[in-house]
Amino acid sequence: MLLINDQEVPIGGGDGATLLDVIRTQLGLTGAKPGCARGECGACTVLIGSRAVLSCMTLAADVDGPVTTIEGLAADDLREAFADHGGFQCGFCTPGQIMRCEALLRAGEPLTERTARHALSGNICRCTGYTPIIDALLSVARRRGLA
Repeated sequence: MLLINDQEVPIGGGDGATLLDVIRTQLGLTGAKPGCARGECGACTVLIGSRAVLSCMTLAADVDGPVTTIEGLAADDLREAFADHGGFQCGFCTPGQIMRCEALLRAGEPLTERTARHALSGNICRCTGYTPIIDALLSVARRRGLA
């Protein structure tokens, strides 16, 4: 069994099912995207506990904590900041970007533009040029006392 967005879910699809497969196929949650299927783009990022993971590279059977997808994230301040700073653009990468940002904020470490850019380097965005995403993250970090 997995706990995804506070809902217990049996693992379907056999031992080789990825967490992304379970999230999208079994639950119909489409926020996490199957971008590259190689762990290179970050579009499938979800949280396990407070840790950002690539769900396309994570076997569902290996999940060791509660999973939160973009649909289960309560961080309205982060989504609002993305909208305010123009971090959405086409929207394909946005759920993964937001989940990675939330993991950074939950870590409680101070963030600078440099550390934010480095931490988000594994999440590819082809539309924004990253500046609006970094601006959104840092605005929330300031509100949460982390920048």
